[in-house]
Amino acid sequence: MCGIVGYIGGKKAAPILLDGLAKLEYRGYDSAGIAVRNGEEKPVIIKAEGKLKVLSEKTADGDSVEGFCGIGHTRWATHGEPSKINAHPHHTDDDNVVGVHNGIIENYKELQEKLLRHDYKFYSETDTEVVIKLIDYYYKKYEMGPIDALAKTMVRVRGSYALVVMFADYPDEIYVARKDSPMILGLGEGENYIASDVPAILKYTRKVQYIGNLEMGRVSADGITFFDLNGDEVEKPVAEIDWDTEAAEKGGYEHFMMKEIHEQPRVVEDTIRSFIIGEEGSYQVNLTESGFTEEEIKKCTGIHIVACGSAYHVGMTSQYVFEDFAKIPVRVELASEFRYRKPLLDKDALVIIISQSGETADSLAALREAKDRGVKTLAIVNVVGSSIAREADHVCYTLAGPEIAVATTKAYSTQLIVNYLVALKFAEVRGYLDATQINDYIVDMLKIPNKIQKVIDDKERLQWFAAKYANAKDVFFIGRGIDYATCLEGSLKMKEISYVHSEAYAAGELKHGTISLIEDGVLVIGVATQKALYEKMISNMVEVQSRGAYLMGLTTYGSYDLEDTVNFTVYVPKTDEHFATSVAIIPLQLLGYYLAVARGLDVDKPRNLAKSVTVE
Repeated sequence: MCGIVGYIGGKKAAPILLDGLAKLEYRGYDSAGIAVRNGEEKPVIIKAEGKLKVLSEKTADGDSVEGFCGIGHTRWATHGEPSKINAHPHHTDDDNVVGVHNGIIENYKELQEKLLRHDYKFYSETDTEVVIKLIDYYYKKYEMGPIDALAKTMVRVRGSYALVVMFADYPDEIYVARKDSPMILGLGEGENYIASDVPAILKYTRKVQYIGNLEMGRVSADGITFFDLNGDEVEKPVAEIDWDTEAAEKGGYEHFMMKEIHEQPRVVEDTIRSFIIGEEGSYQVNLTESGFTEEEIKKCTGIHIVACGSAYHVGMTSQYVFEDFAKIPVRVELASEFRYRKPLLDKDALVIIISQSGETADSLAALREAKDRGVKTLAIVNVVGSSIAREADHVCYTLAGPEIAVATTKAYSTQLIVNYLVALKFAEVRGYLDATQINDYIVDMLKIPNKIQKVIDDKERLQWFAAKYANAKDVFFIGRGIDYATCLEGSLKMKEISYVHSEAYAAGELKHGTISLIEDGVLVIGVATQKALYEKMISNMVEVQSRGAYLMGLTTYGSYDLEDTVNFTVYVPKTDEHFATSVAIIPLQLLGYYLAVARGLDVDKPRNLAKSVTVE
């Protein structure tokens, strides 16, 4: 959730740190700070509450701060209120250790009490100050080097962390440690970088190394050395980031979210084509690169799809698709509940973990729970080399590219595509669909990008409608089957960026309590793309209309009788009903976006939310 940037080399550090932090603003934060060393001089620490521009103004965009080695941080408050004093970096009283931290130290109170007994004093309410001073305590008490002091601290600390620290005795080095929170190291020529996410350093280097769980590193201008908890050196391969630098910029759009909505036709097609082989008439699904074999599919007795937020809604749609195509039982679970309910997992089941970042804390914990039970895992992620991608037995990558807006759009759409294709492969291997049927479904999927584009091209109607309902206080989404899953995501899009209270309900549940909330003028959005459920949806919409609701109906071209029932109709191109969400979600993304714009809100960085939830 927080952002970390580090730099050491021959250039002025502060401007690089501020630039990197700006690239991580989408993660969400409430304060920011940098610490810069200029040789053996005392480090300069500058912190500010609020937006990054406040910190930039205090440092003249970094030009007023001398030094070639530094660390920066954008903080999301967990321990202690948002304030300058609680902002990172934190330091010891003598500035022997200065550091920043992402994550949560669960036993910080216990550690704080220990340090108080040894005459340490605390100026903030943060768990980070505790861990910085614990490192200092071990460093001084045992007269050990930075790596040994870090290792001793890591053994004592409970929780998750990405730690980046500087020691007064080692002015030309930065030290890092990691457990469960993301961190990458970037390689340059005569300079090296540290970051919690790729966009922070993409401008400067594409060569990276990934620090493993419970590992440490020493970063100098000349190179990076990794260590395990025993202090032994660990060799790491160098990976190449293939994201386009411009993909992380707005490219003329007012907001990243709108840019990413417009990118969906391209990234959906890219993702489809990365998993198919052959040509029209003989298309096949190819999962070779994932390492997931037909033998494993044949043995599979059931599927658990585990995810959070929008990825969970992808799972809800995928459940219908898997069960209908492959006739295999599927259970969709929130990652935050999965590991705590002691799930019953068959040894031949498959656990599918869906995560854009590949670093989602609860999803990562669910993955580890499944692996501890000896159950096969398949990750569907967007970030190559992320923790979930590295730890899963098999991985399928979405080709969404960097997604900056907090509210996911293109990552969600590409996750849907991968699930459709995996479901088709299951159906083929299990004998429920033949080669001709597989080809026909793939042909239909390849038409989805153009259909998405048609919806985007007609976005002005949705902009008008959103302006009309900019003052709405309650909105309800209703649907059945796959349309209900679409409603869940549409509702989330609306509430997370426009702050309008919205809820999604299975339309058949209206009479079981929900309908009591319907009153004059309340906006109800009904999604009806499933032919077998269409008439029932019409009945449900008539029910709410009779109680005063203002109705927006979302259906496919050709279902023009819906206009006789609703007040405002949105049409999307017809596609195979299994894939309906991929097209139907687009107007709901646009509606959420335009509603937020009409209300004058920060679309890309909604309050209290972060792009990647890397702590519980």
